[in-house]
Amino acid sequence: MIPKQVTYRDRLQPWHLIRHLPKCQRLTVARFARRRDAESYLNALGRLMPTVPHTIVFVNALSVLDENSVPIPMQLPIEV
Repeated sequence: MIPKQVTYRDRLQPWHLIRHLPKCQRLTVARFARRRDAESYLNALGRLMPTVPHTIVFVNALSVLDENSVPIPMQLPIEV
């Protein structure tokens, strides 16, 4: 993962609505300033696409990696 600068937008919209994709991937569908707005959007998506899993997550802009931290791999190896 490449470190990035914390932008003003990241601090304004910490609530993310994500869609779960195959192979442990995810897609950010929308970003919100308030959790209640994210919950309302999640309810609307649940009515429109009931079989697609979505989740609300809080992304703390202060926890973004800096140049001294060790990145965590996005996909972990699974041993069968």
